[in-house]
Amino acid sequence: MSPSTASSIRIPDGAKKIVTIGGGTGSYTMLTGLKEFPLEITAVVNMFDSGGSAGILRDEFGVLPPGDVRRCLLALSEGEQASILRDLFTYRFNGGTGLNGHSFGNLFLLALSSIYGGEIEGIRKASELLNLKGVVLPVSLDNSHIHAKLEDGTEIIGETNIDIPKHDGKLKITDVFLDPPAKLFDETRDAIVAADSIVVCPGDLYSSLVPTFLVEGMSDALKESKAKKILVSNLMTKWGETNGFVASDAARELLRFSGLPKFDHAICNTGTMDPDLVRAYEKENKFPMLLDDRMKDYATEVVTGDFFSEADIARHDSKKIAEIISRL
Repeated sequence: MSPSTASSIRIPDGAKKIVTIGGGTGSYTMLTGLKEFPLEITAVVNMFDSGGSAGILRDEFGVLPPGDVRRCLLALSEGEQASILRDLFTYRFNGGTGLNGHSFGNLFLLALSSIYGGEIEGIRKASELLNLKGVVLPVSLDNSHIHAKLEDGTEIIGETNIDIPKHDGKLKITDVFLDPPAKLFDETRDAIVAADSIVVCPGDLYSSLVPTFLVEGMSDALKESKAKKILVSNLMTKWGETNGFVASDAARELLRFSGLPKFDHAICNTGTMDPDLVRAYEKENKFPMLLDDRMKDYATEVVTGDFFSEADIARHDSKKIAEIISRL
C-alpha cells in the first residue's frame, strides 16, 4: 500500500518513511501534524482494546477492536469530503437499545470487514474512501487480550480493566503480557524495517503502548530497522498505570518491553501548563509527567520545549511536535 496520490501535499520520490506506534488520542495528535509534511507515513495501531463500543463489537462479532484504527484513519484523512467524513466517523449514537453508545465509525469498519472478508481489507477500503495521506496498519491480526500483574500478585485481564482500574490504583504494574500470544502483522513488520524514523506516540503506557511491543516479532523488527527511534513523552501521569512516574520511568519501561537499548531522541514538554487545568486533572489523580535528569540514560538526545497545546485538555501541539520530528 502507498500513500494516496490525491493528497494536497505531494509525496516526493524518496520521501522519508516514518512509522508511528501507538493508539488512541496520542497517535491521532501526532498524525494530524505529521500529514502536513512531505513524509511517507505508516501508522501502526494497537489492536487489543476491550472496552466501550469497540469491546462490544469485539465480543459480539469476533472482530478486532476498530476504535484506534478509526482514530488513525480520521487523523490521516484528506480531501474536500474529509470534514464531513470525520464528523460522520466520530458520531456516537446516544439512544435506542442496540445502537446506544456505538460509534458510527466502528460500525462502518465492522461492515467493511464483513463485506470484504477481513479487518485488513476493511481498513484498506476505508482508507480509499477517506483519501488517506498515509497507511494505517494493525500491529497484529490475532485476537488477544492484555494481562497485567500488580505488585501484590494480582492479575488484571483486559485493556479496559487496566485503563479504568476497579482494583487499588495505587498498586504498581510489574509485568504485562498478551494471552493468547499475538504475532506481528507481516506488512507492519516490513514497514518498521524499511522506516527512516519510528515514533513512539504518547499514550497510556501499559494498556496502549507496551502491548504493541509484546507481539511476537516486534522486538526483532525494531532491532533490524535502521530507523531513528523517537519517543514523544507523555504530558500527564495515569492513575492505575504511571502513578508517581517521571518521564524517565516511562522511557525505561518502554525500552524494557521493546528490547531497544536506547531511544535516539526523546521529545519532552517543559512548558508550563495552566494551573487551573492542572488542578482539574489532579481531581482524577493525574499529574504533569515531569522531565528528570535520568532521561539522558534512555535517550541519546533529549529535545525540550513548550509543546503543550493551549486547550482545555492536556494535549500536545501537533504542529510543533510534527515540525521537530520532520527535522529529526
